Amino acid sequence: MTARKSERLINLLIALLVARTYVSKERLREVVEPYREAGDEAFEKMFERDKEELRSLGIPIEVGYVDRAFEADPGYRIERSAFELPDIDLTPEEAAVIGLAARVWQHAGLAAATSDALVKLKAAGVSVDRAALDVVQPQLTAEEPAFEPFWDATRTRTPVTFDYRTSGGTRTSTRHLQPWGVVSYRGRWYVTGFDTDRDSPRVFRLSRVQGDVRTDGAAGSYEVPAGTDLRAVTQSLAPVPADRTALVRVREGAAHGLRRHARAAEDQQGVDPGWERLEVTFGSSDAFGDEILGYGADVVLEEPAEIRGWVVRRLREAAGERAMQGQRA
Repeated sequence: MTARKSERLINLLIALLVARTYVSKERLREVVEPYREAGDEAFEKMFERDKEELRSLGIPIEVGYVDRAFEADPGYRIERSAFELPDIDLTPEEAAVIGLAARVWQHAGLAAATSDALVKLKAAGVSVDRAALDVVQPQLTAEEPAFEPFWDATRTRTPVTFDYRTSGGTRTSTRHLQPWGVVSYRGRWYVTGFDTDRDSPRVFRLSRVQGDVRTDGAAGSYEVPAGTDLRAVTQSLAPVPADRTALVRVREGAAHGLRRHARAAEDQQGVDPGWERLEVTFGSSDAFGDEILGYGADVVLEEPAEIRGWVVRRLREAAGERAMQGQRA
């Protein structure tokens, strides 16, 4: 669902919820901006689709008459008592989850749209019940542009592709993902899912996504594995202690970032002039592999073998892509 459509549905929901009487289509067209901008036929189609979408979400829209003397002029409203949930008993853990979800949806744009809708309703002569707005409070604090595309892809089970900047900021690569969920950790947003490039689950920070998130397959083309626990994924975002050691060859005067967590290796045999062998500490294999790739031809990874194999494979894939691009050119 696009941001514009979400805003339109929220405005329609608010207009029907806060009105104490039935609201005619003409009044709704005056107060919901996208309706006002549309032509007559486009408005009719848009309004009918929006009504059905709200009803499909379980929102009861009633049809009645604005004025009994003119029964040819139907109107619409949402009866608050039918819309509100009954009393629900939650465990402390469930309440904490609901509280977190409520804090997720705090979007300044939708909050402004809500205020605008109320002003327009009053100007149109519709009696407004502000207390009814306690039932629907759109609040979304995620500022990353990638949030909504990933959220939508998660909801519709749509594979996506995007350009991603490594933690060192030295390299951007194109990734392909089947999103499982969007999580918040220590004030930052992440998307987790199955990375088809690496054939395993991965986590990506939304602020490092570069450019647009593009669809990479049909909706509903994959399933989230049964038993997937996004809370466990969130816990996995904690920094991995740098308790492992790698052996690399580095060109002299290069890879200064890598040198900050490295020292000269005792064995320098077989190292070409202009190069030196370093022992480097690292924690996450994924992050370290990305860091090595970012230095290009200035760094050669010798050990550990499993990360070296992955780096070599990625370099060969990149070389193949460049060769294909050259042929097309």
